Amino acid sequence: MTTTLDRAAQPAAVLRPARLSLTPKTTLAGQLDGAWWPYSRDLAAELPALAAALDETWGRITRVSVNPSRWPVVPRTVAVAGHVLHVGWFTEQDPDKLILLSYTVGRWDLLVIPPETEPAAAARLMAAAAIPGSVLAAGVLMANEIVIGRGIRDARRREDIWEGEGGACMSPFGEPMGRSALPLSGNGWR
Repeated sequence: MTTTLDRAAQPAAVLRPARLSLTPKTTLAGQLDGAWWPYSRDLAAELPALAAALDETWGRITRVSVNPSRWPVVPRTVAVAGHVLHVGWFTEQDPDKLILLSYTVGRWDLLVIPPETEPAAAARLMAAAAIPGSVLAAGVLMANEIVIGRGIRDARRREDIWEGEGGACMSPFGEPMGRSALPLSGNGWR
């Protein structure tokens, strides 16, 4: 028995909206033109939504350049809304950056936030990449976020330890002291 599939009858793949943060139009030129937070590391699946989101604002995107160290597969071309997007790769390019080219408008550099990034960290990175005139490159922003994330995790850990001890003061011997163990102040309050 042979089964035939009518491709026209199958629903088109649903594109999730691109998660973007773009610098506002201004005369201040910076290192980056914004940030993109893809849902996966599948360029063929992610680029159509990105190009669709940018076509209205920046004109038709015709070429994309990536560093292959962050993408398991780099397709040569990707079909995007009636045209073909050519994808190139350069190992010399910052691995955290995506370069977009348009014949009519020019070039844009976007910070690429890894898909597995926590939402709070992604929000900080998207905001930092969209600051007009920023001199911080993609790699610097990512390195800064690692330090910030570590600081936040350390603060949470310290707070969890404090709460686990009941928020109590410690005696000079390292034992938690209850309020009744505290010395009386001059007014009799503890």
